[in-house]
Amino acid sequence: MEQADIDVVSIEGLTIETIIGVYDWEKEKKQQLVLDIQMSWDNQRAATTDDIDDALDYAQVSERVSAWVAEKPRQLIETVAEGVATLILNEFGVQNVEVRVAKPGAVPNAKNVAVTVRRSVFDSPFG
Repeated sequence: MEQADIDVVSIEGLTIETIIGVYDWEKEKKQQLVLDIQMSWDNQRAATTDDIDDALDYAQVSERVSAWVAEKPRQLIETVAEGVATLILNEFGVQNVEVRVAKPGAVPNAKNVAVTVRRSVFDSPFG
């Protein structure tokens, strides 16, 4: 994802309550997911104009991602990571994205479990 001429806009620790899991008890109780998102974006124009319309609006990204994650139950954090990456690529004009989805307390004796996906519009045969 790192390119010399591309900046990164990050959202760290985006906490979302949702139904997530494969066990019966998980399908009845909301659990917390914590997302870290890094998006490639050229910040030069926004820095020059000082106009939000020229920036990647991380508030809008956060709101949209939160709504998508919470909208329906899912079994796997892998599904969440892939879906969030696809959503960001399709809806926000980002060319590269890295999404880390953590599920704290999912495994006894582990502080956290997480998956990370890196996706690009160039991964698609039509990209």
